[in-house]
Amino acid sequence: MEKAQPNNNNATRENLYVLSLIRGVALLGQVLALIYFTWVQPIGLPVAEIAFVLSVYGSLTAAIWVRSRRAVPIGDKEFFVHLLADIAFFSILLFFSGGASNPFVSYLLIPISIAAITLSRGYSIAIAVIALLCYSLLLKYYVAIAAIAPGHHQAASNSLHILGMLANFAISATIIIYFISRMAAILKQQEQEIAMRRDAQLRDEQLLAVGTLAAGTAHELGTPLNTMKLIIDEMLLDTDNQADVALLNQQIEQCKTTLKQLLTTAEESQSNQLKAQPVQLYLDNVLARWQLMRPLLKTHIQYTDNPAVNAVFHPTIAQSILNLLNNAADASEKVDIEISWDTETATIRIRDFGVGLDAAKLKNLGQPFVTDKAGGLGLGLFLSQATLTRFGGSVSLQNAPEGGTLTQINLPLLATAAVS
Repeated sequence: MEKAQPNNNNATRENLYVLSLIRGVALLGQVLALIYFTWVQPIGLPVAEIAFVLSVYGSLTAAIWVRSRRAVPIGDKEFFVHLLADIAFFSILLFFSGGASNPFVSYLLIPISIAAITLSRGYSIAIAVIALLCYSLLLKYYVAIAAIAPGHHQAASNSLHILGMLANFAISATIIIYFISRMAAILKQQEQEIAMRRDAQLRDEQLLAVGTLAAGTAHELGTPLNTMKLIIDEMLLDTDNQADVALLNQQIEQCKTTLKQLLTTAEESQSNQLKAQPVQLYLDNVLARWQLMRPLLKTHIQYTDNPAVNAVFHPTIAQSILNLLNNAADASEKVDIEISWDTETATIRIRDFGVGLDAAKLKNLGQPFVTDKAGGLGLGLFLSQATLTRFGGSVSLQNAPEGGTLTQINLPLLATAAVS
C-alpha cells in the first residue's frame, strides 16, 4: 500500500527534465561564446576540439530530454550519473579553454547545488568531491589561452592566488552541501508531514461519511429486525425444527444487541472517562462476543504467557478487531487465533484456511470499497485499519505459506499499569 516510490520516481523524472533545460541553456551559451570568440574576436581557441565536445554534449542533452518525458522509472543513482556527466563534459570544455583560469569555472558549483537539493547526503558529497578534484586538475592541466590566463595564472601552481581560488571553491562547495542539503531535507520532511496530514484528513472525512451512513442504516434496520423477531417468536410455538429456529432467534437478538451497542459506543467515544481493565478480560469478552456471532465456526484460540496488565481501550477498537475476525471467518470454516502482549503492545495473529489474498488487489486492500471477497462491501478492513492507526496500532495481511491468510493486529496498550 505504499505509494512513496512512484512519487519519488515522478520527482526524479521532473528533476531530470529541469536538468536537461539547464543543460540546454548552458549549451546555447557555450555555442554562442565559441562563435563570438572564433569569428568576432578570435582568442586562439581550439575550435575543432571544443565543437566536437559540444556536439556530443548536445546530443546527450537531447536524448536525456526525450527520456525525461517518458514514463520510465528514474532513480537517484541514474540522476547522480547524469550530474557526473555534466561535470565531466564541462571539465573537458574548460581543459580546452584555459582551465581554472576560465571565468566560467564557477559553473562547476551548479551540479553541486542541484545534488544538494535533489539527492541524498552521500551522493551530494560525492558530487562535491569529484567537482573539487576536477577543479584541482584544471589548475595544472589545461590548454593555455593567452587572452584568458593572466600572467600570474601561469606562475607556479602554489601561488597564493591559485590556492585562494581553490580554497574559495572548496568552501563554497562545503557550504552548499551542508546548508542547502540540510534545508532541502527539512523541506522534504515538511512535505511528507503535510502529505500524511492530508491523507489523515481524507481518511477522517471518509470515516465520517461511513459513520453517518452506518447511523442511518442502523436506524432503518430496527423495524425489520423487530418484525422478524415477532415472526420467530410465533414459529417457536408451533414448529418442529426448534433448534434451527432457536439459532435464528439467537442471531436476531445478537443483531439487536449490536445496534444497541452502536449507540453505546458513540456515547462512550465522546466521553473521556474510559477506565482501564485487564487485557485478558477485554480480549476474552471480544472473542466471546465474536463466537456468539459465529456459533458454527471451528476456532482455536491460544494465549501465550502474558503478564497481568491493565489498559484503556477505546470503544471502537473492539469493533475493529471483530471486523478482522469476521473477515477470517468468511474465508474458511476454521480460524486459528494466537494472542500475546507485554506491558506496551498486544499482538493478535488471525489465521484462516481460505484461498488467500488476490495478489493483484493486495496493494489496494485497506482502501474504501476495495474488497477481496465476493459480496464484500470493502469497508471492514478500511474501518479497522483507520481506527487502529488512529490509536497507534497497525494491521498487516499476507498470504500464509501453507495457504490461507495471516492477519496481524498490533495494538498499543494505552495507559497500561501492572495488576497488583
